Amino acid sequence: MSIQGITEDDIANYLAHTPGFFERHAELLASVQLTSPHGQRAVSLQERQMEMLREKIKGLEFKLVEMIRHGQENVAIADKLHRWTRALMLAADPADVPALMVEELKNQFLIPQAAVRVWHVRPEYAERPFAQGVKEDTKTFVTSLTMPYCGVNSGFEPVSWLDDSATVMSLALIPLRHGLSTPAFGLLVLGSPDPTRYTADMGTEFLMRVGEIASAGVARLLPPQA
Repeated sequence: MSIQGITEDDIANYLAHTPGFFERHAELLASVQLTSPHGQRAVSLQERQMEMLREKIKGLEFKLVEMIRHGQENVAIADKLHRWTRALMLAADPADVPALMVEELKNQFLIPQAAVRVWHVRPEYAERPFAQGVKEDTKTFVTSLTMPYCGVNSGFEPVSWLDDSATVMSLALIPLRHGLSTPAFGLLVLGSPDPTRYTADMGTEFLMRVGEIASAGVARLLPPQA
């Protein structure tokens, strides 16, 4: 092969596959000068390697801090969810569960507005506020939801259940049911004046867990399952 035909890739490939080259020519390592990424000064190969190692360590430290921060946030969320669940479980009267559910959600998770409705309840609960004002179309729509809806307020009828519906810019609609394949028997509505609080591209796993716990809580209002 002629000298003119040798490329940088050829040289790099040769050095990568000939580890003994620098053992036989150790003096070359000491004479190699590189440009520092933190300035125009020349540094030795060893100094450049140390700089690269420091940058790598700094990157790993940043990732570790992020992992710790996310871990702390997850612990805080789990603690709030635990307190909310405990409050529902301690409710002696099933009729108190819907209002307690809403108030505790708002307090624990700083949710501006929330409301819940339950249908097909036992006769003794049929006149309660939480069992009123749900249209048949809404019941059908809620049953069609396979997961919580998150997004802009497009004039959904359940938004009217909130105290100040005119200010709601984004919302989450969480169906309440015994299982994914069963009809819904209720709906939990979360509303916010912040249009970015609930968005179509956000994850819904946490809201699904909230829905499962809420469903178990208000199931005490329903007739016994056959």
